[in-house]
Amino acid sequence: MRPPGRRPSVGRVLQKTVSPPPVTDLAIPHAEGVSNEEFRAAMSRLASGVVLVTAHDPDDGPRGEDVGMTATAFTSVSLDPPLVLISLRNGSRMDDLLSEVPVWAVSVLSENQRHVAGRFSMKNRVSDRLLFADVPYVRGEASGAPLMGGALSVLECRTENRVVAGDHTLVVGRVLTAGVSPADGSGPLTYFQGKYRQLG
Repeated sequence: MRPPGRRPSVGRVLQKTVSPPPVTDLAIPHAEGVSNEEFRAAMSRLASGVVLVTAHDPDDGPRGEDVGMTATAFTSVSLDPPLVLISLRNGSRMDDLLSEVPVWAVSVLSENQRHVAGRFSMKNRVSDRLLFADVPYVRGEASGAPLMGGALSVLECRTENRVVAGDHTLVVGRVLTAGVSPADGSGPLTYFQGKYRQLG
C-alpha cells in the first residue's frame, strides 16, 4: 500500500516522450509471383494466440483515454533482458499512440474472452471509451494501461525499439511486469483460418 500523501509514479511514466525511438525502414518491393491473396491464405494456416494490447493516452480529454487493440502478431523475443514484439499496422491509432507513449500492456486472452477480442477488432470505431465500459480490468502500476480481468497472463512493457517493416511497424518492448491468472482450466483463445477458436 502506498504511504499517505505520496504521489503515484504512474503519472510520470504516462508522459509522452519528446521524440520517438529511432525507426529503421525495412520496406522492400512486393515479391514477384506472390499475390496478397496467396500470402494471406498461406499465413492463415498458422494458428496464433490472441492478445489485447492496451495503452493510456494522457492527452485525450480531461483525464485521458484508454486505447485497446486485438492482435495476433505477438511473440517473445528475449529472456535476458525480457523482450516481446508486437506488430502494428502503420497509421493505426495504436501505432500512432505508441510512437509517443513509451509504456503499454498486453493481456493474453483466454478462450472465454472471444467477445473482448471481437469488440476491440472492430473497424472504424470513433472511440474506445465505451469498449472498456463493461469489461473487468485493473490499471497497471507501471504503465497505467488496462489489464484485462480473466486474461491468462498480463505484461506491462516499455518500448525499446521500433522498426518499420512494409505496411506494419514492429514494436519491441522490455517487459516491466508480468503476471499469470490462477489456473481455472481455461485454455488460450486462438486465431486460425480467419476465425477465433479454442484448443482441442
